[in-house]
Amino acid sequence: MVSEQDIDFETIFGDMPLPSFVVTTTADNGFVLSYVNDAACHYFNHERCEFSGKPVRNMIDEAILPQFVQAFDDVLKKNRPVTVQAAALLADGIRLGGFVISKSGAFIHVMGIPAASEVDSLQQERDDAISLLTSVFDVSEVGIVVTDQNQKIVRVNDSFVRIYGWSRDDLIGKEFIELVTDDERDLARKNHEEFMRSGIRSSGEMKIIRKDKNVANALFTTAALELSQGRRFQVTTIMDITLRKQMELSLRLAKEQADTANQAKSTFLANMSHELRTPLNAIIGFSEMMMKETFGELGNDKYKEYLADIHLSARHLLEIINEVLDMSKIEAGRVELDEEYLNVGDLIVAVSRMMASRAFSSGLRLEEIVEDNLPPLFADPRLVRQILINLVGNAVKYSKTNGSIKIMARRTDRGALQLVVEDTGIGIPKERIKEALEPFGQVSIPNNSEPVQGTGLGLPLAKAMAELHQGKLSLESDVGKGTTVTIEFPASRMQGKQKAEGSPLAKFSRADEGLAESAE
Repeated sequence: MVSEQDIDFETIFGDMPLPSFVVTTTADNGFVLSYVNDAACHYFNHERCEFSGKPVRNMIDEAILPQFVQAFDDVLKKNRPVTVQAAALLADGIRLGGFVISKSGAFIHVMGIPAASEVDSLQQERDDAISLLTSVFDVSEVGIVVTDQNQKIVRVNDSFVRIYGWSRDDLIGKEFIELVTDDERDLARKNHEEFMRSGIRSSGEMKIIRKDKNVANALFTTAALELSQGRRFQVTTIMDITLRKQMELSLRLAKEQADTANQAKSTFLANMSHELRTPLNAIIGFSEMMMKETFGELGNDKYKEYLADIHLSARHLLEIINEVLDMSKIEAGRVELDEEYLNVGDLIVAVSRMMASRAFSSGLRLEEIVEDNLPPLFADPRLVRQILINLVGNAVKYSKTNGSIKIMARRTDRGALQLVVEDTGIGIPKERIKEALEPFGQVSIPNNSEPVQGTGLGLPLAKAMAELHQGKLSLESDVGKGTTVTIEFPASRMQGKQKAEGSPLAKFSRADEGLAESAE
């Protein structure tokens, strides 16, 4: 019989294949090493094991030392074994999985423990993967339905139940196509069979019946899944798009309404062009004949006054109609420029002559300031003339008696051409200049007793016509300080040398002059 004295415990401890060491506490509650075997030395990457009486930190790496110190404290306080996880590491053919720490008297014993077998590890990994997938399945905000080869539901997630109102008891074991509207069931059954057989992924839209019998629009994505023993399932993710469909319907209806309104607008403008302008032209023509007494005297001067009012009102209405039609054409992109080289000085003289009688009747002075030797401008003469008529007409309208209006033409340092109309009128509040440049943007002037006249299209039309020539309109104004409007045409539209022959705009018909007198 072998006695305890005959057993060399130190040799056995030292030869153990698993890392082991013994720790004792110091007076200041520190931890020192009493004994360390070769396997522990090897595990902690030390060549020699001379640790007796040394602090634990001399052997254990700083990165994992806190785990061991905490475990030592727990063992002392609770007097029960504690396990510390450690990275798996091959030592003498044994795969290490961690350390078990226990207390025996005044000693703390630390012994390495083998890692679980490869089979156990695979099982653990599989269990972890299943747990992870189950968590994803359950917490997903998208509805998920799993069906078997018989098209029966075997599992649904919480989102599907919440979104469509069904309980799990209502769904498990039920054929999936029963949740689909009647008009789509045959296709759903056929697609399910095809997807299960081929394993292809697919997506599309379908209509699902809710618990409350209402129909929801859904976007689905399917994928086939094959498990052990040839069992096949189909996983279908379902995203509710009912609100999106309703928005699409609303947008479609809104577009149809907009198209209808646009058609009505086109019809109205066509009627305005024909049904309104034609009789107005007749009124203007016949009133002019009567004012000139072409076929004899009227017999009463009062009739002449009335005819003058009729003539002026008809021209005013015709100008409003023309402005609305011009703006609608520009907005629709149907205006084509009929461009040629024109003499800017002749154009300003002609416009000034056309507006002179109106300015004179309002007690205003017109001044023409044209820079010498201006080269011709390549532009549409009718539109440039209309720009100036609109700007001068506005200046006359909003200027007070004894004021002045300047019509200027000059070149910039960059070679661009500027046409400027400057008045001493009532002005526009600075903060409302942008509004004045919007179509129909009539701006009321503070402390101005006279009502706002016209359609509010004069400035927007001038701006749009300038932009058709790659130009721009800028406006400077303030209340009581007058208004300065500048139209700038790019240098590329200026000819390098003045044309010898006169401009085709030098001559205007009397009818054009009469039209300008009523321009707003």
